[in-house]
Amino acid sequence: MRLLPAFFASLLVLLVPAHADPSIDAGFRSFLQTEIWPEAEARGVSRTVFDRAFQGVAPNLELPDLQLPGASETVEQINFQAEFKNGSDYLSKRALGTTVRTGRELLARHAALLERIEERYGVPAPIIIAIWGRESAFGNAAIPHNAFEVLGTKAWLSRRKQMFRTELLAALEIAENGDRPVNVMRSSWAGALGQPQFMPSKFLQYAVDFDGDGKRDIWNSVPDTLASIANYLKEHGWQTGRDWGFEAEIPMSVSCTTEGPDQGRPISTFVTDGVSRVSGRPFPDREIGETGHVMMPAGRMGPMFLATPNFYVLKAYNNSDLYALFVGHAADRMLGSGTFSTGWKEPDSLTRGDVAKLQSKLVALGHDVGGVDGLAGFKTRRSIGKVEREFGLAETCWPSRRLVEALD
Repeated sequence: MRLLPAFFASLLVLLVPAHADPSIDAGFRSFLQTEIWPEAEARGVSRTVFDRAFQGVAPNLELPDLQLPGASETVEQINFQAEFKNGSDYLSKRALGTTVRTGRELLARHAALLERIEERYGVPAPIIIAIWGRESAFGNAAIPHNAFEVLGTKAWLSRRKQMFRTELLAALEIAENGDRPVNVMRSSWAGALGQPQFMPSKFLQYAVDFDGDGKRDIWNSVPDTLASIANYLKEHGWQTGRDWGFEAEIPMSVSCTTEGPDQGRPISTFVTDGVSRVSGRPFPDREIGETGHVMMPAGRMGPMFLATPNFYVLKAYNNSDLYALFVGHAADRMLGSGTFSTGWKEPDSLTRGDVAKLQSKLVALGHDVGGVDGLAGFKTRRSIGKVEREFGLAETCWPSRRLVEALD
């Protein structure tokens, strides 16, 4: 028998505690009742699971990237995502060293398991281990937030409401399926779950039961965790037998505006144009006829690379050049490779808001920056290079005070 909507509304009032701003709490309760519950019910989520998920949950206004009702649409000045900050910080000696040392130990400890996973999915064991280390410190990182608080708040107030609405509904499905009880569904501030830090929809798509116990347990099972990471990469196009990329010396004659996954060409042609590995060794024979891509995560202000399509598969896991670079480099280091040959230059002090304003100016000039979000992705970087060239400035493909002043 279907209960009356008025009963549901009154029940949510009891389940969600009062907030300092009654209008915020009332809006949140109304959103859950009128918008989320009907969709959740249509997906087979029971009222019992739904009520348990939101018992004691109130909107968390301390989360980043929220757009409060009535507030103007602006880009946040502060960048909360480490993956989009300075490369020298994200790929610090300390962070890499810890991941590499522990990673080598775990490669040995789980050698038989990893061999079976690599045989099934075609993804190298060091890559899998590096992602495990980066995402959750090999399962040791604290994952502090109530997933339904995070996803509910962001589905209602985030600038990316539809995305988080999808993830909230997926989290409710996970609970309904019995994969994880609602009372222990913890997440990152972005709503990512478990040791691989899968968003809920990715769990539903890519998590696997590799230990054969009938559950996809990315919270407690090492086999399920590692195999789920490998399955994710395989399903996103990992090319077995290929590297992720190579640190390279890229002469000024090869413009930084040629960067990006959409501008690939055979590595042999890059060699003809003067691109070489920093080690002085030739590119492997298995790679020379394959597609490569210029990749400059800090423009010409840091290390430069020829990336393979596998680099962009790593970015599919976490859409950050520095993240993919960390994973690939850590995996190489586990196998005995050295540190990068080129250091990171200190960039101009620009906030995320400053970069967003620069992006707006580039868009006004007709350039594609991939979105005015204050993050210098490859489309923004190469657009900067094109404008630098138009203004007679040296091509750096990186946000700078000099360019900001030139565009004022």
